[in-house]
Amino acid sequence: MKIKFIIFIILILSYNVLNAQADLTGLWNGTLKIAGDIHLVLHVSKLQNGLYEGMLDSPDQNVSGIKCDKVEVNTSVQDTITLTFTITKIKLSYSGKLVNDSTLSGMFTQGINVPLDFHRTGVPYTAKNIIRPQTPKPPFPYKSEDVIYNGNGLQYGGTITIPQGNGKFPAVLLITGSGAQDRDETIFNHKPFAVIADALTRDGFVVLRVDDRGIGNSTGDFATSTTADFVKDVNASFDYLKSRSEVNDKKVGLLGHSEGAMIAPVVASQRKDVDFIVLLAAPGVKIIDLMTEQNAAVLRSAGVPAAAVENFKPIYKQVVTAIINAPDTPTARLNTLQIINNWYAKTDTATLRVLGFVSPDYKEQYAKTMVAALSGAWFKYFMQFDPGPYLSNLKKVKVLALNGSKDIQVVSQQNLPAVNAALKEGKTKNFETKELPGLNHLFQTCNKCTVQEYGELQETIAPIALQTITDWLNRNVK
Repeated sequence: MKIKFIIFIILILSYNVLNAQADLTGLWNGTLKIAGDIHLVLHVSKLQNGLYEGMLDSPDQNVSGIKCDKVEVNTSVQDTITLTFTITKIKLSYSGKLVNDSTLSGMFTQGINVPLDFHRTGVPYTAKNIIRPQTPKPPFPYKSEDVIYNGNGLQYGGTITIPQGNGKFPAVLLITGSGAQDRDETIFNHKPFAVIADALTRDGFVVLRVDDRGIGNSTGDFATSTTADFVKDVNASFDYLKSRSEVNDKKVGLLGHSEGAMIAPVVASQRKDVDFIVLLAAPGVKIIDLMTEQNAAVLRSAGVPAAAVENFKPIYKQVVTAIINAPDTPTARLNTLQIINNWYAKTDTATLRVLGFVSPDYKEQYAKTMVAALSGAWFKYFMQFDPGPYLSNLKKVKVLALNGSKDIQVVSQQNLPAVNAALKEGKTKNFETKELPGLNHLFQTCNKCTVQEYGELQETIAPIALQTITDWLNRNVK
């Protein structure tokens, strides 16, 4: 999920236990095939103490220089050298075998598992020119102020936009999706929260958008935090927004995207002063079921045959359950490998290959990368979360829930009916659920409707999505 499940990237700064005869220094290019091409550039250099450091860039997303937790290089008894790295805050890991002096062949894991090879070369990949016409540019017909405030033992940095005039205005706090996000929820150089804030402020709303903890001007440790911690952050930001003299504190609400749309009902169900919430791509079913269907949808969008996808879905769910319930990492890896071995023995070669299991070695790589990616505190909390009880506890809160019909991360056909049912069960007095045709997880008008296309599209948010939100707010909040 923006969750932003998404997706990729980063810097590696770490330690290794590398066989002295192997030299992994240099520049490595890789192409991640996720229903399209996402280019990665890995820079590896050796420190004076013999350990390695590296940097992973994603030129297509205009991202580079983000630290990861560690890199491990292990040599097997057969002298096979394997490079593994994990980046906890975006739930990413990679494990690759050194095939020759210029090729690492392995598995990339971030919610889904994708084969990925790096090739050592002297020339880095260069991204195409990026055009984002919807990104707001000054001068603005409203006030825009960068702010820093304290709460929950942390410092938060954000931007508040305020309509012109002296009156007290209704206000909304924007809540980002999963992964370490800045205040604009920047992805593929799109800035969807800047676009939303611009539209809502022009329409007469005060809007606050905030850097996630540990990002930008906000303090705290994102990597060790869970969704429960992000709920505390939202409460602190909500209190700050209400304290502003320009705000009508009787008409303050939340707008969340993806994991942010999971957080908003939690906050609203715990407080009595949330007037409304807007949910963009909100989870409506248990997250383990959502993620299973997300993986299936992404595989289908990449052209994997339906039979192979259906074969994989129960295995994914079994593996995730084994990892989040394991008492320690060795047990998680052992249980995962046993599940994979049993499945591997019963599955035909063609299905295994189309799912990326191109050799028996990939069973162990898969187990290792899945355990590395999914053993963190955030993932364990997230995968056991059920949004239903919170959605059913919004009786006096006005609710708008939107999904794109082409969303392959929070599948509309699975989640929107569940959101609707929970709101009905809780006797929410004022709510609307609506599917917007032809829109993806970022609420862009899509063509291929794949994850990779997010960055290929110039549109940041479809005008129909912005209009639907502002129309509902005008009818129900002003």
